[in-house]
Amino acid sequence: MSLFRLFYRFCVMFHFKQFSVEDSSSPMKVGTDAVLLGAWTPSLNCADISILDIGTGCGVIALMLAQRISNANIQAIDIDSGACYNAKENFSNSIWRNRLNIHECSIQSFCESTNSKFNIIVSNPPFFEESLKSNKTKRNLARHTDSLPFQTMIKSVDYLMNENGMFACILPFNEGNKFIDLAKTYNLFCTKKMLVSNKPSQTIKRILFCLSRKEVSLIDTSTLFIRDEDNSYSKEYLNLTKDFYTFI
Repeated sequence: MSLFRLFYRFCVMFHFKQFSVEDSSSPMKVGTDAVLLGAWTPSLNCADISILDIGTGCGVIALMLAQRISNANIQAIDIDSGACYNAKENFSNSIWRNRLNIHECSIQSFCESTNSKFNIIVSNPPFFEESLKSNKTKRNLARHTDSLPFQTMIKSVDYLMNENGMFACILPFNEGNKFIDLAKTYNLFCTKKMLVSNKPSQTIKRILFCLSRKEVSLIDTSTLFIRDEDNSYSKEYLNLTKDFYTFI
């Protein structure tokens, strides 16, 4: 590989404290949503933990979970060939390569081909239901629910999650509440959630939530502001992401 290509690759990669990712072939790029989900998803007290990342993109969430949960074996799936190419390379270049696997397939076909059940399922899924689309087909698939309606996602989670498992997800606030309400019809209940706003003076933009088969009387709820009013990162956000961002 030429020095120019090595330099170019270094520049286009996102560098975290213990790993780097390239997302040039993935229709959806590394963003705050993925980092929030990777840092926030709770772990479980199990001897061996199996994790499924639905719609992994370049694999950043899977890599964050591999860093955080040392006894986890992680399967990642995506329907986009470019995303899978990036994820495969990013996994191979990490120190957790033996615990990470990528599959190019839809969640529907994955359900048909496996009898595996997972302790933890995560997803940063497509969420636009009724909005204008771009002229980029791959980006539309990654951002809109046409290829993965909420009901299909919930049915898949119900099939793939083991009895004591959990599903962690991030969605815009309104869509997240719709998802949580729909999940109840499949006896999947919200047990933990975090509301996310850019600043204290701004409205809630995102909701992170966990679903399980056990209904609770009181949902563990918190609120996170990414930045303070002076535009600096909040202490809570820095504490959540301190094991990953190189600037902390």
